[in-house]
Amino acid sequence: MPAPKGLIVGPGAAADPAAPDRPFGFGYRAEPDPAHSDRADRQRVLFGTGRAGELLPTVLEELGVRQAMLIGTRRELERSARVLGGIRPALVFDEVVQHVPVELAERATQAALDAGVDALVAIGGGSAIGLAKAVALRAAKRDSPARPLPIVAVPTTYSGSETTAIWGLVDGGLKTTGVDPRVLPAVVIYDAELTRSLPRGLSVSSGLNALAHAVDALWAPGATAATAAVAVDAIRMLAVALPAVDADPGSLTGREAALLGAHLAAGAFSATGSGLHHKISHVLGGTFGLPHSETHAVVLPHVVAFNVPAAPTAEAQIATALGASSAVAGLVALRDRLLAPTTLRELGFRESDIPRAVELILAAVPPSNPRPVTADGLAALLGAAWSGAAPGSAA
Repeated sequence: MPAPKGLIVGPGAAADPAAPDRPFGFGYRAEPDPAHSDRADRQRVLFGTGRAGELLPTVLEELGVRQAMLIGTRRELERSARVLGGIRPALVFDEVVQHVPVELAERATQAALDAGVDALVAIGGGSAIGLAKAVALRAAKRDSPARPLPIVAVPTTYSGSETTAIWGLVDGGLKTTGVDPRVLPAVVIYDAELTRSLPRGLSVSSGLNALAHAVDALWAPGATAATAAVAVDAIRMLAVALPAVDADPGSLTGREAALLGAHLAAGAFSATGSGLHHKISHVLGGTFGLPHSETHAVVLPHVVAFNVPAAPTAEAQIATALGASSAVAGLVALRDRLLAPTTLRELGFRESDIPRAVELILAAVPPSNPRPVTADGLAALLGAAWSGAAPGSAA
């Protein structure tokens, strides 16, 4: 059967004949092992601008879903009413916050089990999708169903959580993350129309969060030449798309490119695991309550400035993808062009919290990091990010 117009097919991907065939529409199935199609780590990805409302009920019907649990913030559910009009969920859960607390995950899981739901529909950014992942994981451990609750993710930001099997929970002020194939969404529906309601600031910070996935993938534990190629493509695409979104918020062209770039970046990140940047950001968010995407936007140039002296190949790849003389110069120029936040101080982080953050981050630093990470080096990095000093100036 011929592939739909615009279809992207890569290693381990199979053409999806039901994928949208529109000016910007394609689909594929990511199958790590086609001989085992019942595996939990296969994912169907659909891109269709303006088609989420049509695709969502079709996907649920194809999955045989009878009792869906809908997860999203109240604001997101209200502004996505058009998309959700074609489904009748058994349960709506709108208690969604950043950095999913374990207590919230437990409450949502109990609600899902009590309602007897057979699928989770998450609409929104990483917080909604992260909560769905937590419910899927905890429900599987408690109820031990033959088949985990499938997640259908409808992203409305560029967070990338929908593409990974990574989960995260905050318990007692500490954020724990892990990888489990049972939390990988079974289906992802991308619709650029849904990102139009994103405030300008969140569009920028969410896009820079996506960029951080691609950059971190260049030196994360599982980095390879193949994942680097995907990551570099994502950086190049996001570097063009994000200014386009910022300059013309009503245009879909930039938003479509940003969604695709975010998807590629998260795919590379999913394959390589977390690097130093994400270990820092998880501590700052999970322990100190800093906003997720804004923290990524602030920290990224400082981590890159710290690492690139020991990673010349990654330095050249990032700089070339950004069209800049150096990786740091390119990231700073993009950040400033987008008027993104530049200090941890403005996000609520206190200088007096640096020693505690250093202690927690050091325990999680990946051994693959290209440059040894010491307490002094990490304190200098966080100090520069706190004050807004030029990235690398305190190294």
